[in-house]
Amino acid sequence: MNDEQLMRYSRQIMLPELDITGQERLAASRALIVGAGGLGSPVALYLGAAGVGELRIADDDVVDLSNLQRQIAHRQDALGQPKAASATRAVTARNPEITVTPLEERLDGERLGAEVGAADVVIDATDNFATRFALNAACVAAHRPLVSAAVIRWELQVSAFRPGGRPCYRCIYAEGDEPQLTCSESGVLGPLPGVAGSLEAVEAIKILTGAGTPLFGRLLVVDALRMRLRTLTVNGDPHCPVCAEAP
Repeated sequence: MNDEQLMRYSRQIMLPELDITGQERLAASRALIVGAGGLGSPVALYLGAAGVGELRIADDDVVDLSNLQRQIAHRQDALGQPKAASATRAVTARNPEITVTPLEERLDGERLGAEVGAADVVIDATDNFATRFALNAACVAAHRPLVSAAVIRWELQVSAFRPGGRPCYRCIYAEGDEPQLTCSESGVLGPLPGVAGSLEAVEAIKILTGAGTPLFGRLLVVDALRMRLRTLTVNGDPHCPVCAEAP
């Protein structure tokens, strides 16, 4: 680690739980961020600023005026441009040392499996359950840790899922039972995705460095309107079709 890197990451290196060893682990890591919107924006910015060596940002959407209220990686001059490319520019503007690759596509099938398998941590920053279920299944199959978050109105949820372990995301939500409301239909407070995405970045850094205790088997729920926080224990579903030994 050179002098400039020591200065850039000095406040982080001072943390005894990270130190230089943790910083070097971040530099040698690859994170896959699926979604470059309200959640993916702070995840990408903070993981990039923290010195994660390689980020791959996947999103097939373009920047819309309605996004700018909460998707902080994008600016007015990026309207109509691919979100993955816009987020990449925002990250590299803050830390040109790391490698950031935009994936302007919807990952699925073998392509999704390949990207997940090549990552050290996967961050679910999407806004639909179909993609979340597919991401979860790919992470379980590839034994990769998954960090997931969701926001709606004034509420956020964050959790993490250990590689090859239980519970998985599907243990919490069954297909057909998931909520149907979206931010476009119900609204969302602008800063809330930033809070949730920042927490996802914290969980990813903990997983990559071995610091602290990730939210494995726990679901953090925040009611921002009343500022109430709860942490719920989540057990593996013995009948889960994804992670149960005998589905």
